[in-house]
Amino acid sequence: MPVSQDQFDQIAKSLPGMGKDPHSVRQRVEAMEQLLERSFHIPGTKIPFGLDSVIGLVPVLGDVVTAAMGAYMVWEARNLGMSKWHLIRMAANVGIDTVLGAIPIAGDAFDFIWRSNSKNLRIIKKHLDKHHPGTRVIDA
Repeated sequence: MPVSQDQFDQIAKSLPGMGKDPHSVRQRVEAMEQLLERSFHIPGTKIPFGLDSVIGLVPVLGDVVTAAMGAYMVWEARNLGMSKWHLIRMAANVGIDTVLGAIPIAGDAFDFIWRSNSKNLRIIKKHLDKHHPGTRVIDA
């Protein structure tokens, strides 16, 4: 049985983090950044890394996949109505990560240093804190 757009919107609204409101967007982009940049730690250290570094080890395909995941954050920022300047900065962060990350061996090391998704999350959070202060979360 097909679901109408209104029914889908109602279902999405009832699920936590699935709405179009700024608070839900914040939850999604924070989760994506966590997954891509800080999911794991190098054993014996406190150095975090994520799927961006792991998937990036697969030549070409890994960089394309992580670029698409990073582009998702830019898309969410666009849906928030962020300025073109911020969107360009965020796209440039993803582009730099993709291009330099594609270089064999050196690009994999670069993925540990250049955390484009963390940079983009900071840009989105700054926008949300300014324009949607109710979404602000106090970290303990």
